[in-house]
Amino acid sequence: MAALSDRSAELIVDLHELASGHLDPLLEEESTAWQQELDWDLRPSADLVRRFMQLRSLNGFAVVNGGGVAGYSYYVVEEGKGLIGDFYVGSAFRSRYTELRLLETILDSMWRIPGLRRIEAQLMMLRHGPDASSKYARWFEAFPRLFLDLPLPAVRSLHARDPQGVAFAPWTENWRDEAARLIALSYKGHVDSRINDQYQSQAGAHRFLVNIVQYLGCGAFFSPASFVAWDRAQRTMCGLSLGSLVAPEVGHITQICVGPSHKGRGIGYELLRRSLTAFAAHGCRNVSLTVTTANNSAVRVYESMGFRRRREFSAYVWEVTR
Repeated sequence: MAALSDRSAELIVDLHELASGHLDPLLEEESTAWQQELDWDLRPSADLVRRFMQLRSLNGFAVVNGGGVAGYSYYVVEEGKGLIGDFYVGSAFRSRYTELRLLETILDSMWRIPGLRRIEAQLMMLRHGPDASSKYARWFEAFPRLFLDLPLPAVRSLHARDPQGVAFAPWTENWRDEAARLIALSYKGHVDSRINDQYQSQAGAHRFLVNIVQYLGCGAFFSPASFVAWDRAQRTMCGLSLGSLVAPEVGHITQICVGPSHKGRGIGYELLRRSLTAFAAHGCRNVSLTVTTANNSAVRVYESMGFRRRREFSAYVWEVTR
């Protein structure tokens, strides 16, 4: 692999101008950061980045400084919506100037795409997020979120609940359509539907479920830690908890919701307890989840179960108007 030209000035280049190997040191540093800071094995996702780099099919940009890659970000666009898939600047080069310059370069590129109406991002490793003074500020909104985790020995202190008229069952693929209906119903008017517009319709929720089950963005889907709650009288799904493995001994709750008419009955608690118990039985030592700070009731439930605040970050949305 040819070396990058040695330059004293910081440059931003298109990812298509780089060979996949140019990102290797940065991807290794990023994987270490995710493991140390979030207990998350990023290596499978890093391998996908390398594969798409080899195919020259990854849209994004890199910061080049001193002959090496100091940072990178990529994005995907589908059906009028853009998603910033990852964003990382190495610790030796990390600054507000560098991070915002890279972010604005990504936004500049996406803004020029015909038909783009919306951009979403949840960037766990972004240290200096956009604010009212940044470019495109008039179109953007930030939603503070929390990354919580729970050491699984604590699950032994959680007592089972038996909500009247509700049955619990393991997840199977046969539940997907009913789960999409429940997600769209549960998030109607909810702050999280402003963060992820897939929650706003049953078709969007179905795409969300496909992404959770088939792809690695939230780890490898783990069916044994995924459950549904079923209203016996109405014969409809009223709750859902889905889990994934983000490291061999670490679980992550990718989705938990309860239908509006069934809230306050302990259904969400019991679904989560069952997922945690299944992760513990699998040999996991820790489980994490994310929650929007404004969702006060959910934060209270999680913290009452022993979840602790490990990281604060933000979800970002840009509504594109021309």
